[in-house]
Amino acid sequence: MPPRVLIADKLSPAAVDIFKSRGVDFDIKTGLTKDELIAVIGDYDGVAIRSGAKLDKDVIAAAGRLKVIARAGIGVDNVDIPAATAKGVVVMNTPFGNSITTAEHAIAMMFALARQMPAADASTQAGKWEKNRFMGVELYAKTLGLIGAGNIGSIVADRALGLKMKVIAYDPFLSPERAIEIGVEKVELDDLLARADVISLHTPLTDKTRNILSAENLAKTKKGVLIVNCARGGLVDEVALRALLDSGHVGGAGFDVFVTEPAKENPLFGSDRVVATPHLGASTSEAQENVALQVAEQMSDYLLTGAVTNALNSPSVTAEEAPRLKPFVALAEKLGGLAGQMVDFGILTIDIAYEGPVSEMNVKPMSSAALAGLLKPMLAEINMVSAPAVAKERGIVVSESLQEASPVYENLIRITVVTEAATRTFAGTVVGGAPRIVEVNGMELDAAFSPAMLYVNNRDKPGFIGAIGMLLAQAGVNIATFNLGRVDAGEDAIALIGVDMAPAEDLLAQIQALPQVMEAKALRF
Repeated sequence: MPPRVLIADKLSPAAVDIFKSRGVDFDIKTGLTKDELIAVIGDYDGVAIRSGAKLDKDVIAAAGRLKVIARAGIGVDNVDIPAATAKGVVVMNTPFGNSITTAEHAIAMMFALARQMPAADASTQAGKWEKNRFMGVELYAKTLGLIGAGNIGSIVADRALGLKMKVIAYDPFLSPERAIEIGVEKVELDDLLARADVISLHTPLTDKTRNILSAENLAKTKKGVLIVNCARGGLVDEVALRALLDSGHVGGAGFDVFVTEPAKENPLFGSDRVVATPHLGASTSEAQENVALQVAEQMSDYLLTGAVTNALNSPSVTAEEAPRLKPFVALAEKLGGLAGQMVDFGILTIDIAYEGPVSEMNVKPMSSAALAGLLKPMLAEINMVSAPAVAKERGIVVSESLQEASPVYENLIRITVVTEAATRTFAGTVVGGAPRIVEVNGMELDAAFSPAMLYVNNRDKPGFIGAIGMLLAQAGVNIATFNLGRVDAGEDAIALIGVDMAPAEDLLAQIQALPQVMEAKALRF
């Protein structure tokens, strides 16, 4: 019996033809309500979607035979990935099919704002001929500030350089070498805010990037700055931006994405300094065709052969390798997640070392998992397949080293991250099928991963354990595990503390203020 796919959002006829040619049965049912989806989803092995169909935990719970959800595009906000993972459903996307289209939309927004085209068009078509009202600015020789210089941001940079603009970029993952290669100057955020005539955002929405253009940061911008957001709603404080538009400090804002979508109302609406479009970044016939063809090929490959491509929640491994690799892929991803939360800026190189029998396995999925974990704190939608390409785009040099024997452990994975400021190492092993942390920055310890953890680097002085225990107790934070490591008596030490709830910012500040403490971070796994 051939696999059966539900096409729940509109795909191009060429994509449908791929399903036909590959022998995959399909039904096209677009615009289904949640209840309608729940009623029919149990009949399908795969679901192809764009941004319209919502596959929440209730819909996924009703999917008795579902094996794969494939999104034509990059964003998967409309899919409950944890629920899909728990159900054993692979979630795929097509991360690079919309890049040129989205970049061109950002450039179009810049021109529209610089020459006030929408307002001038409305005025002219109303018969007003207000030639003196619409005094524009040239983009030539202006400074474009990119927040995010990955795949789309680098394309915007290339187009802007063609317009003879000066391009500066804030991106913690952009190496100096890659910055030179794409022709941009790497800067810190405050420098970008102070210098940019135009600011364009090209970063995912994560805890670190949410409201990256906050009221405080918007106030640091140049008078007359133009702000373009074709990335994700929530990167900019919309209320604060409207106030600065009304005051004249911000010269204009071009937004394709909003905190709440569909955006029936928004603080930015109604200003003649704002150009707004309804999330059209990926809406060209070329982009729609590209992602639709990709999604049909990926789904067909998976359902017919088991090949996994661009999976957000599953390693790209063969069926034979999967049982042996699974615990080590999990270890690599968690070690990468630890490293990614500990390393903030300017990654130059990443070395992933394998010691023991694990070095004789297929290490590529493990390395991809480690990179995905490492980059995910800043790039939420990254996955095991796209992580190596993203690292390469940012000029990060990734290497692997293999050693047949491990001096202490049967198997060991060690990640070494070199940044512009320091070198950090993180090592782990698998015990009883579960990943464990056994070394941080050369200090040995033995710690299980917990969903919420606290990392503290301190001087090994009496009173530290009591002091931190007291602070956690006063804040009502229960300790689940407490693991210590040190260089030597009185020297550098670390504590990895598993806690039942993530410590709040004020508690972290109190821990950081302890006289023995050099660094304190909240970790999530």
